[in-house]
Amino acid sequence: MMNIADNIRYIKEKTFQCAMRCGRNPEDIKIIAVSKTKPVADITTAMNAGLKIFGENKVQEAEQKIFELKNHEIEWHLIGHLQTNKVKKAISMFQLIHSVDSPKLIHELEKQAEKCSQDIHIMLQVNVSGETTKSGVDLNDFEELLAALKQTHYLRCHGLMTIPPLSEESEESRPIFRALRKLGEQYKDDIIDANAKLELSMGMTHDFTVAIEEGATMVRIGTAIFGNRRYG
Repeated sequence: MMNIADNIRYIKEKTFQCAMRCGRNPEDIKIIAVSKTKPVADITTAMNAGLKIFGENKVQEAEQKIFELKNHEIEWHLIGHLQTNKVKKAISMFQLIHSVDSPKLIHELEKQAEKCSQDIHIMLQVNVSGETTKSGVDLNDFEELLAALKQTHYLRCHGLMTIPPLSEESEESRPIFRALRKLGEQYKDDIIDANAKLELSMGMTHDFTVAIEEGATMVRIGTAIFGNRRYG
């Protein structure tokens, strides 16, 4: 069985090969190690193997990990659903929040950011597939979300995030990734600051190479790095 360091080398090599194959700069693609449910020891191993960005799903679970690793140069991303009552704590913990999906959440983020005069870096999560079990703004409500974003002063949006329907066939994710890229291109001037680069957070263990082919700048890899082990 490969260990975490071996897994990371494999993912980096696959990312490099895929980027080169489709004419992209491999350095434009960030690997986010999805460390939800994983212990600090595993995160430390991944960090020592060269990864610096870690994604967590829940504010409460991430809090102790972030505290224990506060002296390390780690960039923490929140990739799971964010409840409005967790916003105050979340903005003090995470450098980037991928899962902003409602005007209500935008208003609360702006409110808390204003209180501490702090810019908050976010991405907008879009439910491209329309699955009722998925978080993310519905495509029909996307412009309403953008309108709320335009009213803010402290939120800095970097791009879009999506999660496709679960499937064993990676190619089934392609239309979802392509649609997110096209949405980003269409509304780029409304999403990000002038001259900034549009980030696309899409692709996981089973479909990240397809996501890279479709323009992903951030891929969220959990199982292929850490395996399926859980606490306990």
